[in-house]
Amino acid sequence: MFLQDTKVLMDKRQTLTRRPLYSLFVCIIITATMTCGCGHINEGGQAKSTFKEANDLFNQGHYQASLGKYEQIIEQYPDAGDRVLFEMGIVHAYTGNEHKDYRKSLECFQRLITNYPESGYRKDGEMMIFNINNVIIKDKTISAQQTQIESLRQDVKDRGDTIHTLQKNIETLEQEVKGKDEEVAELQKKIFATLKVPADKILIEKKERRLTLFASGKVMKTYKIALGGAPDGPKERQGDNKTPEGTYHIDSRNRDSRYHLSLHISYPNEKDRRRARELGVSPGGDIMIHGIKNGFSWVGDSHTEIDWTKGCIAVTDEEIEEIDKLVPNGTIVEIKP
Repeated sequence: MFLQDTKVLMDKRQTLTRRPLYSLFVCIIITATMTCGCGHINEGGQAKSTFKEANDLFNQGHYQASLGKYEQIIEQYPDAGDRVLFEMGIVHAYTGNEHKDYRKSLECFQRLITNYPESGYRKDGEMMIFNINNVIIKDKTISAQQTQIESLRQDVKDRGDTIHTLQKNIETLEQEVKGKDEEVAELQKKIFATLKVPADKILIEKKERRLTLFASGKVMKTYKIALGGAPDGPKERQGDNKTPEGTYHIDSRNRDSRYHLSLHISYPNEKDRRRARELGVSPGGDIMIHGIKNGFSWVGDSHTEIDWTKGCIAVTDEEIEEIDKLVPNGTIVEIKP
């Protein structure tokens, strides 16, 4: 599903009042689009242009027309039915669709699982059913919480001008504190920007989901990260979705990456190769520190809420650009459990 950032971001008021639900849907979109992009093949032939028409209608906000086009596709190209049901399920559940219907979305994913048991979309469909059921539960919880909040607000209002004045004072103080925090953050950015010394070590701590840059033994900066979909334990073989553990170095970089920009890590080392030989498997490769998948930079820091890579280490697009400038080829990379 080719989603546009302008259709996923809610207005400020909705973001403030429904932030937990939005975060959960970010997880759904990451799961449905990023893993799908790595694992599924695109249908070709005559169906390709019709799929594009359906996606274009979605991107233009014509959700009902998009669903109608998908229904035409499944009639004309039944072999593509699993992909059609998967994408229809996404449209029905999409937060920007004023006619969104979780029940219809769940029906689409259930039909996919029932009618196409061997489909490459089956696993993602099962994940979407799980996540949407969580969203429904979360939605009910948020609604109840909002009712409680409104009740509390009314209680506070009824207590009179004194509490109201105190609240205003608190809000003013909070704004002042926020302003000071922003000033400090800007100063830190300026100080960091003036650093000319390149990093000589990258430490990746998997359990803490943290990447730290060092120069001459001193911390330069830390970053929150996402790991491979099976984060526990070292990488043993190709396709196990694990992030390696051990000592490596940056041996190349790709500024035309599908994930914005990437720094290649010298996995496998000799220890990794020996372990793979003993197991009789391929150790795999292509382990990188990279940004967000192209077209999804709007996800930002929320991407760290799940481990979504195939074994790589992911940061935001802005962060990988920063790391790229500070980390030369040859920099040591130590990855700890």
